[in-house]
Amino acid sequence: MWVIELGFSPDPVRLAARPAHRTRLAALHRDGVVRMAGPLAGDDGALIIMDAPDRETVEAVLAADPYLATPGVELLHIRQWQPFLQ
Repeated sequence: MWVIELGFSPDPVRLAARPAHRTRLAALHRDGVVRMAGPLAGDDGALIIMDAPDRETVEAVLAADPYLATPGVELLHIRQWQPFLQ
């Protein structure tokens, strides 16, 4: 499993791009790739929990999401996570 942390600024371009990003995340969730995703309180960032075999796969999924190239969105961290409860 992988934890992806995004940071947000209040740029209105980001807000306009968010619906397409959420639609994409919902499709990845249906496919079992994204387990959970959502904004942090205060809407200054978000977490995505992804089930992927390796970091290269995570990076490929993220690279295919135009939201991450949108002004106001910053990829802060990609960290492997080993949950013991699900």
